[in-house]
Amino acid sequence: MSDQIKNFNHFQWYKVEDGIITIGINEDALEEITEITLIDIPPEQEKVDSDVAFGSLETDDGTLDLMTPFAGTIIEVNTQAVEDPQMVIDDPYEEGWLVRIEATEDLDEDAEEDEDEDEEDEDDLLEDDDKAEEE
Repeated sequence: MSDQIKNFNHFQWYKVEDGIITIGINEDALEEITEITLIDIPPEQEKVDSDVAFGSLETDDGTLDLMTPFAGTIIEVNTQAVEDPQMVIDDPYEEGWLVRIEATEDLDEDAEEDEDEDEEDEDDLLEDDDKAEEE
């Protein structure tokens, strides 16, 4: 898995390096946010599930639930960003990351996407065959 940054949950980014997922807030979200007043993240060693809120950001635009694309255990919280949320706005992809999670599930989401595409292609072929038989 590369350390390429990917967007998810509309306003978050993540990257995977050696089985560790780093999560932060993406630039799209920061276009809407001018101030983050509170970052609420559970402590290290807390277990988190994929697609379930594990924390939140209080912003001038409302509360944003933080999610992770993979289940795992929080191994590091960016305490500097928690204490100074302006870091997230100033440097969201480097100094302003929020949390690092050690995954407890397969991180090969690219293979999953490929499998889904293959299934769709097979379905399309079957539909095309059915249509040809009807004609």
